[in-house]
Amino acid sequence: MRDLLLCFFRRTDVVTVTPWLAPIVWEDTFDQVLIDYNYKAMNLTIATTVFAVGKYVSFLREFLETAEIHFMVDYKVNYYVFTDRPEDVPSVNLTKGRHLCVIQVPGANRWQEISARRMKIISTTIETRISREADYIFCLDVDSKFHAHWGAESLGRLVSVIHPWYYQTTRNNFPYERRPASKAYMPMDRGDYYYGGALIGGSVADVYILTKECHNRFEEDAKNSIEAAWQEESHLNRYLYYNKPSKVLSPEYLWHDSKARTKEVKVIRFSGVVKNYAEIRPNV
Repeated sequence: MRDLLLCFFRRTDVVTVTPWLAPIVWEDTFDQVLIDYNYKAMNLTIATTVFAVGKYVSFLREFLETAEIHFMVDYKVNYYVFTDRPEDVPSVNLTKGRHLCVIQVPGANRWQEISARRMKIISTTIETRISREADYIFCLDVDSKFHAHWGAESLGRLVSVIHPWYYQTTRNNFPYERRPASKAYMPMDRGDYYYGGALIGGSVADVYILTKECHNRFEEDAKNSIEAAWQEESHLNRYLYYNKPSKVLSPEYLWHDSKARTKEVKVIRFSGVVKNYAEIRPNV
């Protein structure tokens, strides 16, 4: 599927296009009416995956309730919730055309294990059902909430988001995996942006390829007793350097509640919530 032209308006305070000419989506860079006019005619279904394993299931209600207010409003959405506690999945009123699918997965003794399995579980679920049930997919973190409009302006063949903690710094400060022995290795002179692992998006076919390759590289590292600096996020960043995203979302689409808004961020659309990791992660 071809990405629709996005940048109708120019902002001079931020970069709105990548060196490979992919749009970077900020507030006031797109015409929502025109975007919806084009995408709604396609009768699309958007798959949305979240992992609610262990105590992370406690974040699921707020994630779903705020998604129903702000995320892909008036589009068909299938939420795929992966959890080891299906009995704790809350009952949330969904609007017409939106569905919740609960998929049971094993628990974990280390939070890193959840991260390690995520790519494999997503790629397998794409194979077994999502490829038949959706056109686009977003893989999001459950310990997050929506604050404002997130719509079809975010759709594209392969979509990434600039990490809110690193969008104002230079490449040499990005926390890439720097050990050459790792399959996530990034040399000091390589890298475009540092992308947040809390969002993977794009066409179902392209995200399948991404998750499959990242999982395979994760497994190769594991065979050599290597765990990349930031687990799946490290492998994701390497993949996106060699496989450029066709659309990049600004930090509006992945902020954090502990971070003060900067002047160029006119709207916070989605953010990670403040939490006590010692209370929710099994090995912290």
